[in-house]
Amino acid sequence: MQNLSGWKRAALYATTLVVAFLLGFVPMWLSARERRRQLGETQKSLRLAVMQNELASAVIDARRGEYEQARRAASNFFTAVRAEMDRQQDAAISAEQAAALRPVLAERDEIITLLARSDPASADRLTQLYLAFRSAVPPATR
Repeated sequence: MQNLSGWKRAALYATTLVVAFLLGFVPMWLSARERRRQLGETQKSLRLAVMQNELASAVIDARRGEYEQARRAASNFFTAVRAEMDRQQDAAISAEQAAALRPVLAERDEIITLLARSDPASADRLTQLYLAFRSAVPPATR
């Protein structure tokens, strides 16, 4: 009889220990899950901002006559957009935005060639690309 009450006492202690653990674990797990979601959203916003910044840099460099820097920035922009469109999950660009950006990507080779030739017309073309990008992917509202 004494042995049975020892088992009951051990079971009670084990149950109390599990409940105490869960009381501490569940809120932390929920908090971590929310932070992970926020991190994902922040990373998406950052990727979009980097793309926009690369394109804006290309526009400014081309207007200043620094065509090689503009070419590199434009190339980085096109590569980033393509990579984002190819993401299977957690993409910062929606399917509708990707459809609107396909004509922008189609101009890649022509823009890069204009910049490689130091053609002043490239600045206007890049400006049009920048406006098309901003139209397709509006900046996030805070």
